[in-house]
Amino acid sequence: MKSVLRVFIVAALVASCTSLRDKEDDPKFADLTQKFLDEFWEVHPSYASQLGLSKYDAILEIPDEDNRKKRTAFYEKYVERFKAVEEDELSFAQRTDRELILNQLEGSLWSYNEFRPFEWNPSAYNIGSAVSSVLEKEKRPLNDRIKDISEKLLKSPEYYQAAKNNIKKPTKEHTRLAIKQTKGLIKYLKGDVKKKIGESTLSAREKSTARQRVGSAAAAAQRYLTFLRGVLAKPKQVEGFRSFRIGDEMYAKKFKYDLQIELSPLELYRTALRTKEEVRSKMFEKAIELYPKYFGEKLPPKDRQDVISSIIEKVSKEHAKPGEFVETVRKQIPELSSFIKEKDLLTLDPSRPLKVRETPLYERGFAGASVDSPGPFDKDRETYYNVTPLDNMTKKQKESWLREYNDYTLQILNIHEAIPGHYAQLVYSNKSNSLVKSVFRNGPTVEGWAVYSERMMLEQGYGKDSPELWLMYYKWFLRVVTNTILDYEIHNKDLSKKEAMKMMTEEAFQEKAEAEGKWRRATVSQVQLASYFAGFNAIYDLREEMKKEKGEDFNLKQFHETFLSFGSAPIKEIKKLML
Repeated sequence: MKSVLRVFIVAALVASCTSLRDKEDDPKFADLTQKFLDEFWEVHPSYASQLGLSKYDAILEIPDEDNRKKRTAFYEKYVERFKAVEEDELSFAQRTDRELILNQLEGSLWSYNEFRPFEWNPSAYNIGSAVSSVLEKEKRPLNDRIKDISEKLLKSPEYYQAAKNNIKKPTKEHTRLAIKQTKGLIKYLKGDVKKKIGESTLSAREKSTARQRVGSAAAAAQRYLTFLRGVLAKPKQVEGFRSFRIGDEMYAKKFKYDLQIELSPLELYRTALRTKEEVRSKMFEKAIELYPKYFGEKLPPKDRQDVISSIIEKVSKEHAKPGEFVETVRKQIPELSSFIKEKDLLTLDPSRPLKVRETPLYERGFAGASVDSPGPFDKDRETYYNVTPLDNMTKKQKESWLREYNDYTLQILNIHEAIPGHYAQLVYSNKSNSLVKSVFRNGPTVEGWAVYSERMMLEQGYGKDSPELWLMYYKWFLRVVTNTILDYEIHNKDLSKKEAMKMMTEEAFQEKAEAEGKWRRATVSQVQLASYFAGFNAIYDLREEMKKEKGEDFNLKQFHETFLSFGSAPIKEIKKLML
């Protein structure tokens, strides 16, 4: 009887393992995916150009009703085709590609049909990135780039006319952002772009034509700027303003399509509330440890908040000079690379250097620092770390900003944005075997990896276990957690600016300049601020799960490189592939 039972168990295990074994890639699905991508570039030429497909560099699509109908028909056609695919016939990797594609298509249909930001977000209309993505392809001959930009800009008056036609009940906040960025765009066209025309070896006639078209584009942008200023002065011409708050129903849908995580908005919000108190407790521990160093034998205050604030006040005084902020960032990058190599945490590609530069004018007003990385079709293009200088701030604002980004916090920022954060993740993403996973980047994966990198670097000894660095890390991480709470409460609970500022400056110890900037950002974005905490939680939990599973065989570098090898797919899909 025992031998019969044993045979039965073995047979069952074999059958189970066979069913779990990965299938070969389905060639029919591969063909469908390729057809989809080929058509996707045709209806999204500007995005194709930004990803490195230079055949689309001269095209500027007009954001009018005809364009939306064309895209909607494309989305509906391929939703039907990909839904008809039998998932059981696909390899694990193809299943995740199918999920990514369907999410992209269904999310786009929802955005066009229900969310409709093309009506209320004037800042969505900006040709700056469409021009710069061509101009910065330094591996291409400059003459070819100028010719393509000249051709592209032919349609800029039509582009901005369509933008004006689309605007209906915008938000005041997006209108103000559009004004700021359009002013920057005009300076960029008249400055950097015209300068590059002069550096080319085109004929005098070709240069004259290119300059005229740049001038025409700047004039179109100027008319749009005048229109936006008129909207602020007389909003009735566009049916008045709407609230920037999107409400719980829209928030839940955008959360679903943008984040693709296993938690609901409410579950993530509640997790953030619990984490907030845990982090504040850790900050108190570090502050008590540091108190004698900064206050000698003086007894610390009885109130926990006052203890933490008093130490942060002291530590934050150590910061760069206002005019040296960008250069200070630039000098720290080699130190991070050296630490990664020394600890063997990740393989960095020396052929893909990171360049620190001042944020282009047309991109300012959203974030103080960001990474501009090449797409999978243009891997040789430079990767830029955009850092916004403090030129337009008052003396008081500069001091507040620098105290927020002090000598310790600045290191965390550079880990996040540069190495091994966004820069490294996006280099790996471009090398993914799945083009789909590189093209449709998931926010929690991209931002979560950057936040995970911060914790991982300190865990591995970066900063030599400095209590000041750990305190500032927890302050920084508390900001990540607070972003999630802020974003949820603004759109779901009508959080006021006064309440938000108190939450950020008092409960999260942020400087006023940082909090003001975050409030502005929260009013012109939705869900994105929650992607950092959502992604960090998922990646950190996955690592700890794999540590338990592998025991002594767990290798941190192997975990990092395996995770990154799946491109920018949603973490829940990467988890399936890794486990």
